[in-house]
Amino acid sequence: MVNADSRQVYRGMEIGTAKPTAEERALVRHWLIDVVDPDEPFSLGRYQDLTHQALDDCWSRGVLPILAGGTGQYVWALLEGWQVPRVPPDPQLRAELEAQVEREGAGALLEELARVDPAYAARVDPHNVRRVIRALEVYRRTDRPLSACRTRQPPEFESLVVGLTCPRDELYRRIDARVDAMIAAGLIDEVRGLIERGYGCELPATSGIGYRQVCQHLAGELSLEEAVARIKTETNRLARMQHTWFRTDDPRIHWIDVTAGDPYAQALCIVESKLTLPGGGSP
Repeated sequence: MVNADSRQVYRGMEIGTAKPTAEERALVRHWLIDVVDPDEPFSLGRYQDLTHQALDDCWSRGVLPILAGGTGQYVWALLEGWQVPRVPPDPQLRAELEAQVEREGAGALLEELARVDPAYAARVDPHNVRRVIRALEVYRRTDRPLSACRTRQPPEFESLVVGLTCPRDELYRRIDARVDAMIAAGLIDEVRGLIERGYGCELPATSGIGYRQVCQHLAGELSLEEAVARIKTETNRLARMQHTWFRTDDPRIHWIDVTAGDPYAQALCIVESKLTLPGGGSP
């Protein structure tokens, strides 16, 4: 199992990222989970490098790798063979741009990005300031827009994409229930522990949904009820944004409605009908 969730790479962030449990990880090897500490930089380029190592290891042992996770950028970068520029982080520039956001809001950065890289600006989530800053960082360091740097070279391997879908009302109900379960499982204490170990709320790792709102709660900016409500609202918004990465009319994706029968059985049926292992064996 190869992780494709951008938050599960961080150590010490278990509940808020919904990592596989220790029991689940004992059943099969999991790659790209607990790769870096929360204060370490982690880029799409590094993700690609580590994922290719994981895939090569699986194939060398005749194992069918399964890429699982919902970070669309990670998934399609791998499956479409994005050639991502290896531009190291510039902490000083990032700090300057973050300070500008604090003073003026994100609008100024979005306007600059639209001028220098309209193609990327058209598809980036405007609420994801970190990615906006990264795009400007690449442009200022290379004098080339990020969209132009990301050429594509189709990978040499074949892939089968299976997606899970659900009626929107039911999806929102499940999201809200999962947020409540995370709070009950100790998300507040998890975030408090990260802060006590020196991993502040300003880090990219702790800027994700759930961690950011709990940080605001612990700082006295939000009540627990307000924090939980915001986590639910932001997660629901993220679920809607996922459709920009995983479209229901994308012919590459085999969609399964999780409310219509056993999704595991349906997924297994699709895999068995479409894929064979090296040597002609079934998955």
